[in-house]
Amino acid sequence: MAKKLMKGNEAIGEAAIRAGGRCYFCYPITPQTEVAEYLARRMPEVGGVFLQAESELAASNMLYGAAGAGVRCFTTSSSPGISLMAEAISYLAGAQLPAVLVNIVRGGPGLGGILPAQSDYFQATKGGGHGDYRLLVLAPSTVQEAVDLVQLAFEKADQYRNPVMVIGDGMLGQMMEPVEFGEDFSVATSPPKPWATSGAKGRKPNIITSLFLDPAELERNNLEIQAKYAQMQQEEIRWEEWPAEEESEVLIVAYGTMARIAKTAIEMGRAQGRKLSLFRPISLYPFPEEALHAAAQRTRQLLTVELSCGQLVEDVRLAVARTRPVAFYGKVGGNIPSPEDLLEEIVKLG
Repeated sequence: MAKKLMKGNEAIGEAAIRAGGRCYFCYPITPQTEVAEYLARRMPEVGGVFLQAESELAASNMLYGAAGAGVRCFTTSSSPGISLMAEAISYLAGAQLPAVLVNIVRGGPGLGGILPAQSDYFQATKGGGHGDYRLLVLAPSTVQEAVDLVQLAFEKADQYRNPVMVIGDGMLGQMMEPVEFGEDFSVATSPPKPWATSGAKGRKPNIITSLFLDPAELERNNLEIQAKYAQMQQEEIRWEEWPAEEESEVLIVAYGTMARIAKTAIEMGRAQGRKLSLFRPISLYPFPEEALHAAAQRTRQLLTVELSCGQLVEDVRLAVARTRPVAFYGKVGGNIPSPEDLLEEIVKLG
């Protein structure tokens, strides 16, 4: 299939359609509004539903209804919009319903600004809402990877009957790169959803709820959900080590678009004779802690780089378990470090 030059936000919308997403509920918020603009035109062309709700709260609760009916459904938003969806996301997880959420992160806290940030790492990976639930969280670094991971997100949401989040930032949403799409989703080959509220002909009605007044039932539901997360931790860990399994003086840890800047800085440093390498988490939850711990043993020290005041760095330090020193370099407010800035920080480490 020929590649097509697309803006990140528009490619995300097209990827969702190709993955079988047929119900899209949204409320516009920059820097991801182009997803909604694109889907307002495309959804009617494929017989899907585009609905701009009156708020993020409304849009996220519409997901609950569509997911319960067995439809592949999704939403996109940014930072404070995801905060408003947090209650509904917990309900989706508690009711064991599949849905895909895309967060194109903006700076914060509060309303913040529309420029790129990675300051929603805690919100995404530690649970933005209430209760013992987690999301499978995937972090692309290119527009092509955003396409691939959005399509994967729909598959994994159905597999685990759990919400899946794809997290990026304004750079990823606004940049244009050539992309190609995999095979279109086919309903005919999709796994059945006997739990869905698709009409009770010849069977008892399905009841979908996250409300369990009997403590034994609520505990059973929680244990079922936790078993899925344990399976994710065995089967859904994704990362990139570049160059692979090579000894280094400094190992840079970064995800998303910051990992691209880190790669350029590493190439510049290696051209100067410095032994540098990159570890890029692709699944932020489950976090690739064992792989990072192994990579840390092949370096003298680590530098975590992110567009935040320091969030990813906490998981890095836990994974390394004090076996190596972990430094931190972050930029916030929409400021983005250049490869030269990052190389300068690396040089300071000695």
